Amino acid sequence: MPQPDLPPASAPMRLATTVRPYDWGSVTALPRLFGTEPTGKPQAELWMGAHPGAPSTVGDVPLGDLIARDPAATLGERTAARFGAELPYLLKVLAIERPLSLQVHPTSEQAAAGFADENARGIALGDFARTYKDASHKPEMVCALTPFHGLCGFRAPASAAGLLDRLGLPGLRPWIDTLIGGEPARAVRTVFAEMLGDAARPLRDLIERALLDSDEPELAAYGDIARAYPGDPGITAALLLNHVELLPGQALYLGAGVPHAYLGGIGVEIMANSDNVLRCGLTSKHVDVPELMRVVDFGPSEPFLVEPERDPAGAYDYRPPAPEFALTRYELAGESTHELAGGVPRIVLCVEGEARLGDDLTLRPGESAFVAAAASTRLSGKGTAYGARPGAFTM
Repeated sequence: MPQPDLPPASAPMRLATTVRPYDWGSVTALPRLFGTEPTGKPQAELWMGAHPGAPSTVGDVPLGDLIARDPAATLGERTAARFGAELPYLLKVLAIERPLSLQVHPTSEQAAAGFADENARGIALGDFARTYKDASHKPEMVCALTPFHGLCGFRAPASAAGLLDRLGLPGLRPWIDTLIGGEPARAVRTVFAEMLGDAARPLRDLIERALLDSDEPELAAYGDIARAYPGDPGITAALLLNHVELLPGQALYLGAGVPHAYLGGIGVEIMANSDNVLRCGLTSKHVDVPELMRVVDFGPSEPFLVEPERDPAGAYDYRPPAPEFALTRYELAGESTHELAGGVPRIVLCVEGEARLGDDLTLRPGESAFVAAAASTRLSGKGTAYGARPGAFTM
């Protein structure tokens, strides 16, 4: 069967993309941002990349197939040598109306072992009980387009104990004492496990009611979770996590083992090209608590905010500690031009106004293009665009 004609790898290629209709997504946020008509259904994630779950296409050709035809031209020699004939990152726009699941991602070693084990046990990739969808880790970073907030990493035990104490429930005293008196990681692990256990169900019900009745600002986000997921064990476990709020332009990085849940807002997210997620609550999807307990890093940690480097032309470069990806925000002022050098595979997304790649391709809000490693081009226009590329790595 003849293969369809494709644009040369030396020119930017417009992408056709997919919006995922997950139930936590907003019905109106992406249509309002991109100037499109609402469908009446949630529009949660716009995907741009080559992940088989919802691959972008060039013409009728999936981006992954296009890359496989000529990895050297599309990815560049260094990226292909490091990651094989696959785009190493996945770019998304998230529009969050209600909290996402409380989750964690594995390390590369954990993902490879878990994927091999589930394959050996004959668990199909589409099975509800499947945990590992591939053999890769999934570090990720979200950059806020609007005010954005979520949960990220375990609080210091004393802080978590103070938050529990504010609920005014005598039954919480053993957890509070454990958090105050124990070695930090071990204390958090003990309380987290007990919070998810069946024996804690009556106490979880009391906590949920207390959160719904509370008017304390520090508890407001947790009360919203309780309203969104009544009866879910994750409501109580969420109290152990930091609440983080991002202003537009701020970025949060999440490495392996860090528990997190996005709660609301619109953001551009970039991650390794993986779908490995272990959930412990706030979801109707599969929950594997024993495996989750093995993967979670119980050490208390502050949210990892990525500070961008700014150049005079209005480019803000975010470089998290992940070899698979980096992200640049371009504030296009009309007279400025940004040179996009070849050698690496890029995806360029317009989120506001108009972005032009070279002389022939214009992107409007919600539209994106793939710029192969064999291409070099310039970005101009008036608005805001984001550029994804592999991170810095050495061979």
